[in-house]
Amino acid sequence: MEQIVISLRDVEFCYRPGERVLNRVSLQIGPGLTLLVGPNGCGKSTLVKILAGIERPDSGTAEIDGFDLWKQEVAARRNLAYVSEHPDVTPYATIREVIHFVCRLRLEPLEKGDATLVRAGLAFIADRSIREVSMGQRRRAVMAAAWIGSPNVVILDEPLETMDRIMRKEILLWINRLLTTGATVVIATHEIEPFVAEAIRVITVRGGTCRLIEPLPTDHQQRTTLLESISGGT
Repeated sequence: MEQIVISLRDVEFCYRPGERVLNRVSLQIGPGLTLLVGPNGCGKSTLVKILAGIERPDSGTAEIDGFDLWKQEVAARRNLAYVSEHPDVTPYATIREVIHFVCRLRLEPLEKGDATLVRAGLAFIADRSIREVSMGQRRRAVMAAAWIGSPNVVILDEPLETMDRIMRKEILLWINRLLTTGATVVIATHEIEPFVAEAIRVITVRGGTCRLIEPLPTDHQQRTTLLESISGGT
C-alpha cells in the first residue's frame, strides 16, 4: 500500500457564507510529484492553502504524516515548506533577517542562509527591507527560504512565475533533488510542461469537488495531452 503523507477528510471551506469553495473534499497524497491544475478561479489556490495549513477548514481535517495541521501544529509543520504565488512577508524585515529567521526555525546555521541568498541571486540586496524590493525579488526570497533545511513535504503555488531563466533552472533542479529523496511535492501551476515527465498524479478542482487521477499515462505525449486538457478545464 502506498504511503499516505497528506490527507484531507471531508474538508469544507467558504470565504463567505453560502459560497462554498470546497465541498466535502477528501484526498490522500503520497510521495512524488502531484500536479494541481485547472482554469483560473476553480479553487486551486484555496486547496493549496488548505494543504499547507494557511487556511483552516470550516469542517473536516487536514493532516500531514498523520498529524492534524491545526491540532498538532508543531509536528505537522516540522518538515513542511510552502511557497505561495503572492508572498506575504513582513514589509519591514530585511531579506537577510527573513532568511536567518527561517534558519533558526529549522535549526540550520546562519551561514547556510547566506549561501542560499547567493544561490537565489539576492546577496546584493539582502540588507534591503521587503518593502524596498520588487514582487519578483520577494518571490525569490520566499523560494530561498524554502531551500533551507530538508523539508520532505513541499507545496508550491506557481513556482516558476516571474522567475528568470537562471532561477527557473535552480527551482527545477531543487524539485528534482527533492523527488530523488522521496519527498512529497505538490505544485499548483498553469505551466505544466516543465513538470510533465516527473508527475505521478494530478488533482483537478471543479465545482467545489476534487478529482485525483493516478496513475498518469506512461506515454509522454498522451500524458501531456491529458494534462493540457485538464488544465484548460475541458
